Amino acid sequence: MDNSLPTIYLSLLLLLLGIAGVVVIRQIIKTRKVEGTLTKLEKKLKQERGKVVDYYELGSIYLDKKLFAQAVILFQKALKATDAEEENLAPVYNALGFAYFSQEQYDIAIRHYKDALKQEAEYVTALNNLGHVYERKKLTTQALEAYEEALKCDPENATSKRRAESLRKRLVST
Repeated sequence: MDNSLPTIYLSLLLLLLGIAGVVVIRQIIKTRKVEGTLTKLEKKLKQERGKVVDYYELGSIYLDKKLFAQAVILFQKALKATDAEEENLAPVYNALGFAYFSQEQYDIAIRHYKDALKQEAEYVTALNNLGHVYERKKLTTQALEAYEEALKCDPENATSKRRAESLRKRLVST
């Protein structure tokens, strides 16, 4: 019994170190892939005028890196890209709204979320984001309306369900 206890501890330690090693390696691979895509897109967009998808993808990487001002510039370029008329721009407007929301420019974010909804009326992500920005502005009724509209489009949307329920309780208690 006395000899098996250190062996068990050592085995558990090795197992934990192995798991941690796998997690670290996966993160390194993911980061290298993102950085490779970032470099490739930046190089491509310096050499030629890009397409909506190029600007959108690079802007999304900048959003992930919390470089919101740079992301805004790229999303605006996406809206002016040569193929913009053929593309669904709702995700671009939504991402642009998120970039402004992240910079606490709520009124501009609202405008872009609404632009996304003009492009695609049942865009649940934009409806959820619109509800969230209304909540930040303390516009509870408008937020609830946005979440309820999202639930009409996707009755199983967990975010909309949770936020709408919370707002209904808040409205009843006031």
